[in-house]
Amino acid sequence: MSSKSFFVEDDAEQANKFSRKAKESPFMLVGIAGFVAAGLIGAYKYKNRGTMSTSVFLMQLRVAAQGTVVGCLTAGLAYTMAKEYLFDKQPKENSKPLTN
Repeated sequence: MSSKSFFVEDDAEQANKFSRKAKESPFMLVGIAGFVAAGLIGAYKYKNRGTMSTSVFLMQLRVAAQGTVVGCLTAGLAYTMAKEYLFDKQPKENSKPLTN
């Protein structure tokens, strides 16, 4: 057995995985940015929430975060479908050629 742990990866390998995943699905980066933004905005607004109770504030924050996730998923799905079906000019291998 090697001295390296099973769960530890090289930094270069981890960066390579991240860059490959970002190229495959660019909306992953948008989702991560939305998650961080929702957390930061929520922390700021929690500090300045006024007389609103904590439970109501957290419910509203949860709905906003879920809306962000659904929006990112929808945009990513639309991008993937457009890239695959509208912008792909190469014929598929399983499609039949047109004959007259």
